[in-house]
Formats: sequence, structure tokens, C-alpha cells
Amino acid sequence: MTTQRTETGREVEAALGEVLAHVRGETQLPCRIVDDPAAERIVALRKRMRLSRQSFADRFGLDARAVQDWEQGRRVPGRAARVLLTVIDREPEAVVRALGG
Repeated sequence: MTTQRTETGREVEAALGEVLAHVRGETQLPCRIVDDPAAERIVALRKRMRLSRQSFADRFGLDARAVQDWEQGRRVPGRAARVLLTVIDREPEAVVRALGG
């Protein structure tokens, strides 16, 4: 067995040190908060684009029933859907281009 520490081992030690400092309240870890759009915001986004639910779903690769459930507050979009909705809100044409439309 070797007693020499590898670069990977040093990185793991540093990461664990950050975790312990965070747990002790000594430091804040960076995080990214993804917008969690309320039902009203999803409706407003779709209406701003002047699209029906079905057209909105088709244009951005979403399930129309899921869009309906989000808009009516029966379901909350998952993390990936929230990210996609945020991108649609800010750069809808980028999503269209990425989907090949």
C-alpha cells in the first residue's frame, strides 16, 4: 500500500473539508436556484407567446397534458421542466433551434 497522496485524493480531502465547513455553519456553498414558476406564470408565458396549450407543447417538446396540469395547479413542473421553462421564458428561439425547428 502506498502512503503517497494522489491529486484525486487531495481534491477529495478539499471537497470534504468544504462539506464539513458548511455543516458547521462556517461557510456557504454556492448554489443555483432555478425559478419555480407558479401556475399563473406558466399561463402568462404561454399567452405572451400567443400559443394554445397544444401549440406550446408541440413547439417546445412538452406533453400537452403536463402543461395543462401545471397551468391548473394540479402538478408542479420537475427540475428539468423548470429549467426548460426558464429558458423558454428568456430565449424561446434558442429552444426552437435546439429542437431543430
